[in-house]
Amino acid sequence: MSSTTEYLSLLHRPRRLRRTPSLRSLVRETQLTVNDLIYPVFVMEGENQQEEIPSMPGIYRYTLDLLLKEIADAANLGIKAIALFPLIATDKKDNAGTESYNPDGLVQRTIKAIKQEIPEVIVITDVALDPFSSYGHDGIVKDGEILNDETVEVLVKQAVSQAEAGADMVAPSDMMDGRIGAIRQGLDAAGYFDVGILAYSAKYASAYYGPFRDALESAPQFGDKQTYQMNPANSREAIKEVALDIAEGADIVMVKPALAYLDIICRIKEYTNLPVAAYNVSGEYAMVKAAAQKGWIDEKKVILETLTSMKRAGADLILTYFAKQVALMLQ
Repeated sequence: MSSTTEYLSLLHRPRRLRRTPSLRSLVRETQLTVNDLIYPVFVMEGENQQEEIPSMPGIYRYTLDLLLKEIADAANLGIKAIALFPLIATDKKDNAGTESYNPDGLVQRTIKAIKQEIPEVIVITDVALDPFSSYGHDGIVKDGEILNDETVEVLVKQAVSQAEAGADMVAPSDMMDGRIGAIRQGLDAAGYFDVGILAYSAKYASAYYGPFRDALESAPQFGDKQTYQMNPANSREAIKEVALDIAEGADIVMVKPALAYLDIICRIKEYTNLPVAAYNVSGEYAMVKAAAQKGWIDEKKVILETLTSMKRAGADLILTYFAKQVALMLQ
């Protein structure tokens, strides 16, 4: 540099702390770890089978025997929790979702097997009727409408049945009014005081769920879910939903989806002292995978940046289909 250069008189030079990798690490504000991750998994009937979900490359539906191996692999990578979702046979679906609380059902058998084979893994179960519904909706349908209170009665049975099977935490994803309080009362009445509730508190009526519905073959048979899931345009309403769930006994509150709702995660984190979860949903996963397959992005860097942004926004826990991939990256 020329000796005649006149240097700026700057008291503060933020680049000083970016000069080396060690300095950047020293002042890093957000640290993503394997302890932040919850791994969503899909189970189906049968033996020794796995089916890749076409819209979710690298993600499979597993029969129980192979699912146990998949969960064991995840646990060996340091992943401490899984979220369980079932593919239910069409002949077991009905409008009232009665299979959801069958003590010998797929979900109940899977919970028991996981807790027997890999007891240290936290099992989080989905509480909603859509996988069990002949209409593909989260509640009981009558004259084209989704019934609230009648659905909540079934959700309580479902949650108690999952707790009986050994679930560590139930996660109501249905968005019916009052279901958190009813489930908490139902669990306590049955003696399951220690079973927690991870509430899908701010769950939006999002277009990002498409691949997940492919995985469970649970797309609505009519209409959409806008009468019970939230309007993507609303922010203050999320605080109302979270406040209600906390008052009714939620242990953890969640925002779903995550990537397009970082502002909601941030607002909820500022509002509550409860742990805040974010669901990095199937559409978010699929977009990254599709762009990576085209060679348009650096997959690993984009995954880490995406999940770090969720934690930076305020998420304490992240449900993500990238869980195993990220656990490997972080080793």
